Parts: sequence; C-alpha cells; structure tokens
Amino acid sequence: MTIVAQVLQVKGNTVWTIAPDATVYAALELMAVKDVGALLVLEQNELVGILSERDYARKVILKGKFSKDTQVREIMTDVVFFVRPDQTIEECMTLMTAKRVRHLPVIAQGKLVGVISIGDVVKSLISDQELLIRDLENYITGSRG
Repeated sequence: MTIVAQVLQVKGNTVWTIAPDATVYAALELMAVKDVGALLVLEQNELVGILSERDYARKVILKGKFSKDTQVREIMTDVVFFVRPDQTIEECMTLMTAKRVRHLPVIAQGKLVGVISIGDVVKSLISDQELLIRDLENYITGSRG
C-alpha cells in the first residue's frame, strides 16, 4: 500500500503558492507558467486557502467579475482538506471523492511539505494495481520473476 510520502518522493515537494491579497489575474498567470490547476494560498507562511481553476470559473467568470480587479481571498476556497505523509493513497482517494476536491496539501508537524493531486493519486493506484496483478500472475504460473 503506497503512502503519501512515497508519492512525494517520486513527484517532489514543490508547492506553488500565492498570497491572498494578490490579484486573481496574477494567480492565473502563475498557474499557466507552472502548468498547475491550483495554488495554495499562504498568509505569513500559514495555509489559509486554495485557489483552483474551478474557483475562477465559478466565482469570477460566471459572476461577471474581472480577474485584474479581484483579490485571491475573494474567491479562494478557505476550507482546505489536507493529509499527512503517513496516510495511504486509498485514504486520499476516499477524502477527495467525499469532499469533491482535486488537490490535497500535505502537512507534517504543522508544516506544509507538499501537495498531491487527483492525477498523482490515480497514477499511484494504477501502479499499485499493476504490481498486484503481476504478483498474482507470477503466483498462479509459479514464476519467481
């Protein structure tokens, strides 16, 4: 069973953040440059929210706001679900599905140490399943390789 820490070892611990008083336009620029779908919102090194493409679509475009005139704090999601490095990928998938989120910050001893996305979770689950299938095939056929 893969845990979050193992995923971060492969993926890395890079986290893209933005301040709550930044403009939504600046956030979108950063997301585009870094090719990510969400930014963690930090204020004085404390996690205070998350801003996703979904937040932008629903809270700026559909409400007729302008991204250059709107601060991140106005549209960010301020209830942030997170996981610890020792939690399993299955637990992450359960949380993501139940809470309908696509990104989970990883917190260890009160500090932000990474973020995992739904893509990271699915990739890990597929890898785990492939390994299980290979092991079962080897067991059934008597192979040791």
